[in-house]
Amino acid sequence: MSNSTPHIAILLCTYNGEQFLKEQLDSIIAQDYGNFSIWVSDDGSKDQTIPILKNYQANLKKNRFSIISGPQVGFARNFLSLLCNPDIVADYFSFADQDDIWAPNKLSRAVNHFKTLPNAVATIYCSRTYLIDEIGNSIGLSPLFRKKPSFTNALVQNIGGGNTMVLNKSALSLLRSVGIKPIVSHDWWSYLLITGAGGTLSYDPIPTVHYRQHNSNIIGSNRGHRLSLMRIKGLLNGRFKLWNTTNTQVLLAFKHLLTPENHRTLEEFSRARNRWLIPRIWGVIKSGVYRQTLIGNLGIMLATVLKKI
Repeated sequence: MSNSTPHIAILLCTYNGEQFLKEQLDSIIAQDYGNFSIWVSDDGSKDQTIPILKNYQANLKKNRFSIISGPQVGFARNFLSLLCNPDIVADYFSFADQDDIWAPNKLSRAVNHFKTLPNAVATIYCSRTYLIDEIGNSIGLSPLFRKKPSFTNALVQNIGGGNTMVLNKSALSLLRSVGIKPIVSHDWWSYLLITGAGGTLSYDPIPTVHYRQHNSNIIGSNRGHRLSLMRIKGLLNGRFKLWNTTNTQVLLAFKHLLTPENHRTLEEFSRARNRWLIPRIWGVIKSGVYRQTLIGNLGIMLATVLKKI
């Protein structure tokens, strides 16, 4: 690749990832886009993760493969520590999980997409995914989201899988201005802050990642009845409400970064969540929050009625 080709920093977080890590690293190295460096933050692995990483580092040279120690307080904080690391300088920044397999054109597709957009606008590129089982067999596709990505969607749903996300420098600068905060997940937080501040999330319906589904997944992308049951359980046990509380509290602390319209939306949604039944329902409707499917929106209404929003 020529020196004029945009450089991509790949932000990979690991923790006891020996089982699938080699397949992921091989798929990164096999990209048809060559101007990248890999930054790995390991969160205290006790297996062979570090020896595997050092072996790949020796082959790629240290200026293209850096290994640092993570904060060891969970995956979200680990990814934020990489995002906010001032030593990482690039044109674009791509999250990477330790157990997926990238399509060969993952990076080139993202870069070609960014060529059509202004650099000054904070932008996240993300895509649909192929789903694979523990041994790599295809088990389908992630849901195809058809509604427009927006802050009102981001308040109640994350549609951008972090393992597919690529950010431009404007998006990174915005995230770094907030720093490392107690958020639910790095990808959901990115979607919330970028769209809230007037930036964009661009969702590619063409899959770029083989997303492995297995028992060790922290947050999986299961489909069908199992996914529906998990969402209902999360709603009833208060997990969805806790997530919303966590996200809105951090957003409210940085509301000066939001557009006036999104600031009003956040305030309306935050007030509505704690009101009694009728004002709560009306406030949530007035805020305009929505999910991508009819079933999802019915779930929002159920959560509102049960005060689990």
